Amino acid sequence: MDARLNYLASPTAGKALKYVMAAGKEIKAAGVPAATQELVALRVSQINGCAFCIDMHTKEATAAGESATRLHLVAAWREATVFTAAERAALELAEAATRIADTAEGVADDVWDRAAEHYDDEQLTALAMLISFMNLANRLNVIARQPAGDYVAGQFQH
Repeated sequence: MDARLNYLASPTAGKALKYVMAAGKEIKAAGVPAATQELVALRVSQINGCAFCIDMHTKEATAAGESATRLHLVAAWREATVFTAAERAALELAEAATRIADTAEGVADDVWDRAAEHYDDEQLTALAMLISFMNLANRLNVIARQPAGDYVAGQFQH
């Protein structure tokens, strides 16, 4: 299976993606625990059906020591007992912010308030940026039908 588009071969996409990837590095360094970032990235990607990003973030999380049990339960985090209260709040925020069209209010105040119990303003900003970044990456990959399965942990780290 080949992708519909090769963004890296496009001069326009190549220029834009340089800045997108730089933004992604800044977001990763912003103070939210790495495990939480991978769980959030995975959940957003599951919701959006981005196979490439699911593959990537599952492998990155595994390489960082995340357990298979937790990764398998991300899709059902509400019923799972393996996540901390802070992780659950981040996953809830990720879902609400990814599914903003599903409710008239977008991200509800109670969802935001639960996240704010665990994260300071800088971390909340980083989470909002991460969720938005993942939605962008997911949409680019889904539009191009980027195939999944061949990602190697660390392949985009420079």
